[in-house]
Amino acid sequence: MKYEIFGADGVSLSFTESVLGDITYITVKMTTPAPEIPKEFFVEWLEPVCENHSYWGPLLGPVRHIAPDWGARVSDSRTASGAPVQAVISNESKNRTTVAISDPKIPTKISMGVDEKKAAMRYKVHFFIKPTTPIDSYEATIRIDRRDIHYCDAVRDACEWWETECGYEAADVPDCALMPMDSLWYSFHQDLDFDRVLEECRLSKQFGLDTVIIDDGWQTTDNGGGYAYCGDWLPIGLPRIKELVDEIHKLDLKVILWFSVPFLGIYSDSFDKFKDYTLYSFFDDKVYVLDPRYKAVRDYLKGFYSKAVGEWGFDGLKLDFIDSFCLGNDEGKPTHLRDFESLEDGVEALMADVKKELVALNPDVMVEFRQSYIGPAIRKYGNMLRVGDCPCDALANRRAIIDLRLTSGKTAVHSDMLMWNVCDTVESVSIQLASILFGVPQISVHLDCITEEQKKALSFYMSFWREHRDVLLFGKLYADAPGTLYSKAYSEKDGEAVCVCYEDPTVSGSWDSLTAVNCTGGTHLYFDGYGGKSYKVVNCMGEALSEGTLSSLEKIAVPRGGMVFVKN
Repeated sequence: MKYEIFGADGVSLSFTESVLGDITYITVKMTTPAPEIPKEFFVEWLEPVCENHSYWGPLLGPVRHIAPDWGARVSDSRTASGAPVQAVISNESKNRTTVAISDPKIPTKISMGVDEKKAAMRYKVHFFIKPTTPIDSYEATIRIDRRDIHYCDAVRDACEWWETECGYEAADVPDCALMPMDSLWYSFHQDLDFDRVLEECRLSKQFGLDTVIIDDGWQTTDNGGGYAYCGDWLPIGLPRIKELVDEIHKLDLKVILWFSVPFLGIYSDSFDKFKDYTLYSFFDDKVYVLDPRYKAVRDYLKGFYSKAVGEWGFDGLKLDFIDSFCLGNDEGKPTHLRDFESLEDGVEALMADVKKELVALNPDVMVEFRQSYIGPAIRKYGNMLRVGDCPCDALANRRAIIDLRLTSGKTAVHSDMLMWNVCDTVESVSIQLASILFGVPQISVHLDCITEEQKKALSFYMSFWREHRDVLLFGKLYADAPGTLYSKAYSEKDGEAVCVCYEDPTVSGSWDSLTAVNCTGGTHLYFDGYGGKSYKVVNCMGEALSEGTLSSLEKIAVPRGGMVFVKN
C-alpha cells in the first residue's frame, strides 16, 4: 500500500509505517522552525474497491451508501464533537477497512470516496482542520484495520485502543445512570409547574422510571422557545426548586437538571458582563456562545453547576449544546485575556474543572451529554450519552443508539426521549419502545394522559428491559446491514440473547435462551435452528397469545411489537 502525506510549505512532515497482522499503524510527525498555529495536512492512500458496500461512522446519520471521492463521506472530530473513526463495510456486515486516529482532541476528519478512474477507494486523514494552539511539533497515529471480522468488532476494537493505548479512559458510570428515566422536555417543554412536575414524578415511579430530568423552563417564565433568557440560571420558572428536589427524593427518585452550557442570552443580567467573552451569536443576535478559553467564563459556569448539585441537591446535570463551542469569525487570534489559545484546550479545561467539582460533591453524580459530543476526549467527563433529538422517530432512535453503543464502551447510552400522540395505536407505540431496547430508555409523555393500552405496553416494556438489562446493555452487540440503517440487531451474554428484528424477520443462532422482538411491519418471524425448543408468544402489552415447540425451521405469528421467548 502506498501512503502519501501532503501539507503546507515550510512545514516538515513525515510518517513511519508498522504492520501487525491485518492492522497497519501510520505514525505521522509534523515540525516547524518556531511555534505557530498548525496548518492542515493530510495522509492519503488508495485501496481497490472490493466488497465495499456501505460506510459506518459515528455521526454519518442515515446516509451510508458508497460515494465518489468528489462527494466523499466524512467523519469530522474534535473534543466537543464526533469521534475519529470511520469504516467501509461489506454486504455481509464484515469489516473491509476501519480507520481511526489516536488523537480525538484536535480537529480532524476522515474522508472516504471512490476514485472513478481507478475503481479504488480514496482514503484521506486530515489533521488540524481548525485553528488550535501554536506548536512546533506534533505526532499522532492512524490505525488502519483490514481484518475480515464483523464491523461491530472492528469499531469496538478501535474504541478500546483509544482507552487502553491512547490514554482516553472514560468516566466512571454509577448504576443510577443505567436505569430508565422520565425526561420532561417533550411532555412539558418550558411550561413547568411545581405540582404538575411532582405528580409526574409519582407516576414515573409506577412505570419503573427511576430518575426524572427537569429540562428547559426552570430558569425562565418565558415559554416562547429559544435561549435569549439563558445566562443567570436562577429558578424563576420553578422558584421552589430545592423544595421540589427534596419532595422528589422522598419518592425514592433521583433528579437531573438541564443547563444549556455555552448560551448567553441578551435578556440575562449576565449579558453585559460576559458579552465580550463570546465566540459568535445566532437567533438574530439574541443568543451568544461563550468562549471557554477565558478563566472567567469557566469559573462563571462551574459555579452554577456546583450550586445545583451542592446546594439544591440535584443528582446529576444535563449539560446541553457543548458541541456549540466552535470558532466563529474569531480565527484563533490570541488575546492577553485568555489563558488558552486553543478552543479545544478551553473546552477540556472547562469540563475537567466541572467534573472535579461535581464528583467532590457527589461521587455518583450523573452527567448527560448528547450527540454530537460523544468521542473519547469528552467521555472522560460525562457518563451518559443521549441520542440527538428525534421525536416520534423510531428509525432514527434505533440507528443512533446502535451507533453510540459501538463507540461508547462502558458509558451509558440513552435513547432520545420517547413521545407519542395519545391517538396513536399501541402497536405503533410499541415499535418505538422496541427500537430503543439496546439503550437506556428515556420516556417523555404525560403519563396520566396516555391510554390504558399504552400504559400496559409501557409497563411491559420497562419491566422486560429491567429484567434483561444485563444482556441488553452489557452483552456484546451486533447489528446487521448498517447501509439499511440496521435490519436486525442482537446482544448476547452468557448463552442468552435478545434479538430485535427491524426489517429482517429471520432469527437464527444457538443460544440457550432467546427473546425475539418483532419490530418489522409484518406479523411473522421465522426461526432457523431452534428445533425442539419451547416458545411462547406475547403481544406488545405482554399478554400471552400462543406457545409450543419449534421445528428446525418455522414461521411463527407475532404481532407488531410482540415478543417470542425461546428456551430449551
